[in-house]
Amino acid sequence: MTHSKTEFLKRMSCNPWFAGLPLAERKALLAVASAQKVQAGEVVYRRGELSGGFYGVLEGVFRVSASGEDGREGILSVLEAGTWFGETTLLDGQQRPHDVTALQAGTLLVVAPQDFQALMQRIGFVQGISRLLAARVRGLFGLVEDTMLRSIRMRVARRLISLARGDMSMSVHTRLGVQVSHEELAMMLGVTRQTLAKELKYFVRQGVLALGYGRIDIVEPDALKREGALA
Repeated sequence: MTHSKTEFLKRMSCNPWFAGLPLAERKALLAVASAQKVQAGEVVYRRGELSGGFYGVLEGVFRVSASGEDGREGILSVLEAGTWFGETTLLDGQQRPHDVTALQAGTLLVVAPQDFQALMQRIGFVQGISRLLAARVRGLFGLVEDTMLRSIRMRVARRLISLARGDMSMSVHTRLGVQVSHEELAMMLGVTRQTLAKELKYFVRQGVLALGYGRIDIVEPDALKREGALA
């Protein structure tokens, strides 16, 4: 590995999935990855496309979203540094299921489809992809469960904790601040801004959160976890 690849290894290992791969598989993945600069607002791929490869976020923040027939957009998840994505289409040959857009300028590690398929001949990498897909399924069912069974207040608490842990990267460490606007958070939860504002005011009154411009600070993380019935 070159010096840059060694640096990539260190920086991407902040992600629990990548860090859990055997070292040989991490090196093999990075050996075929090329760095690509992305500008804020740039679309990585759109729903319905078949192009593109397997991506790792080296720098920046990316939004995974989908639009309804009425044009409304729903934010499904946020991808931060260390997170890998885009494997679904490479595995099943079907169209991209959603849009991915850069929220800020950053850098992606891009693995071409043919290189991804070559990696899939390695048992260690295949096992890693299986764990990644299992994590995706758990996360998906968790969101469905939240929507069906939990109050909006609990859903707000749980989503903020998820974002504080890097959302899709799911770090075990909870940050004390989340860079998200009220509009974006409402889109993630599928609620109106007015409904969200009511719940955020409750958390502020309780001394759990502090609101800033495009930012929500978690003043009492343990209290927020209790509100969301999280460990």
